Amino acid sequence: MKFNLFKKKDDINGIQAEWNTKGEQYAKEVNAMVEFGEKYGWENWKGKEPEDKRDHLADRVIELLREANFENKVNEFRQSFPPSHAPLIKYFEEKGQSIEQIHFIENEKIIFLSGTAYQKRQAFILNGEEVIKLDGAIDSIGKSKRGNVFAIQIGNKIVTTKGWQGELISEFEIKENKELRTNQLIPFNNGLKVLSLTSEGIYLMSREDEKMIHPVPDLEDEEWTSLISMENGAISNDNRYIVVGDQDSDHRVLDLNGTLIAEIGPQSSYPHFCLFSDDDSQLITNSCHFYNGITIGVDTISLNGLKVEAYAESDLYTVVDDGMRVYCGIAIDDYYILGDAFGYIKAIDMKGQLKWRHFLGSTIGGITISDNKEILWVASCTGMIHKLRLGKGHRDSHTIGNGNHFEDFRLIIWKNEPIMKW
Repeated sequence: MKFNLFKKKDDINGIQAEWNTKGEQYAKEVNAMVEFGEKYGWENWKGKEPEDKRDHLADRVIELLREANFENKVNEFRQSFPPSHAPLIKYFEEKGQSIEQIHFIENEKIIFLSGTAYQKRQAFILNGEEVIKLDGAIDSIGKSKRGNVFAIQIGNKIVTTKGWQGELISEFEIKENKELRTNQLIPFNNGLKVLSLTSEGIYLMSREDEKMIHPVPDLEDEEWTSLISMENGAISNDNRYIVVGDQDSDHRVLDLNGTLIAEIGPQSSYPHFCLFSDDDSQLITNSCHFYNGITIGVDTISLNGLKVEAYAESDLYTVVDDGMRVYCGIAIDDYYILGDAFGYIKAIDMKGQLKWRHFLGSTIGGITISDNKEILWVASCTGMIHKLRLGKGHRDSHTIGNGNHFEDFRLIIWKNEPIMKW
């Protein structure tokens, strides 16, 4: 299809032809290389790493994308210029931003935040293709594992509601740790407590109490501080267990009172992520080293008193994945969808079998899925949210991955730019 939206002196048809020819070839070569590596082992790959040689087209393509958004002709543009990651890296470095705390609300409606805990955040709702800017005072948003409970933090106040903007359940004021910036907020299913993850400790909070449950104070060290890095945590779907960890600790499993019941040592360098399976029968923990990592799974029926030694092979765990540095994930039925540092999302079952992989690019910062498990929204530090219809077939020949997913659009929330779609 010819792209004739814009009357420019340069050769639009020539740019389009080069973009598509080189993009299709690059995706084909990457898919072949990855398939070979997974099947025969990466040590046996002797070919060259594919190169995407379209950097010189990026400025013109982005200019056309801006005009297509202005003219409300994004679908026509998308058909002519399928999106890609590698040619736009300079734009991601200059204009990209982290998209985090992404949660499903209902139908095709989600909520998310742009920016990190140490930046001025902005909350948005994406309802179908409509973007709604919310109160700029919102600092953090969380959703319970079950029960559709939302938690909203504005300044030193946390409010929990039944559903988004639904019936008020509870509200409590942060009194002792007013200056802490929340990286993640997880309400309990009843809305009466929340788990608050900050770089100065992980807290179990309610109307009556602010209890730091990680790290464990060293009472003999006069210079001890609760400052941590790579803080991560999870609550089981039934809310029986709390898991916490950071760069310098094992993953610690606690009961509802904060009592330690299990310790799971890292099998790579640094504990980085944790998640329970959909039925709570398995807990996975990820540890990382640079951009790579190892994810292991343990049976929750054996949690009480469990001690998994760091860096040691053991029958106490199953290796779920041995390559990803996991930043976020969700659990569905008997498998997980995990997002990593390289920009891949991968579906892996509880035994460690890869179901599919799909490449989006750059560190994945958030994932959420519709209640019917048909639509997946994935956010990354490119400043983009990808809306995927699972198993509906690839939209174009530029897709990297074997997940057979159809991308409705990419929502682009770049710094100092109007919000765009591609």
